[in-house]
Amino acid sequence: MTYETIQETQVDYCPQINCPADVAKALAPYRNLKQEYFLVLLLDTKNHVKAIKISTIGLVNQCLVHPRETFCHAIEAHCTAIIIAHNHPSGGTQPSKEDEETTERIKKAGEILGITMLDHVIITKDSYYSCVQQV
Repeated sequence: MTYETIQETQVDYCPQINCPADVAKALAPYRNLKQEYFLVLLLDTKNHVKAIKISTIGLVNQCLVHPRETFCHAIEAHCTAIIIAHNHPSGGTQPSKEDEETTERIKKAGEILGITMLDHVIITKDSYYSCVQQV
C-alpha cells in the first residue's frame, strides 16, 4: 500500500482561528488527498496556530483515531486548545457515526487533560463542515 506524501506543517505566520472557515483555509493542502488524514491544529491561548500535526493516515473512507496520538503533540507544545480535522476524499461533508463518536471521545479526553477541543472540522475538495462550531 502506498501513502501520499504530505509534510506536517510548522506554522510561522500564526494565523488566528476565529471560525470554521479559518480552519478550512489553514488546511487547504489536505483538501484533495485520496486518503483520510486526521489532523490536529495546535493552538495557543489566543487561538493562533502553532502547528498542524498529522495524527493518523487512514484509508479512502476511514481513519483510526486515538486520544493518545491526538494529544501527544499538544501536551509537548503546552497548548491550551486544539482543533481536530480530517478530510473526506469522497467529497461528502456529513459526519459519519464514527466521526461523531470520535468528536465526543477526543473532547472528553481533552477535558481530562485540561486541553480544550474547540472543533472537529471535516474538509473536502470544495467545502467544509464544523461538527462543533465553537471556535
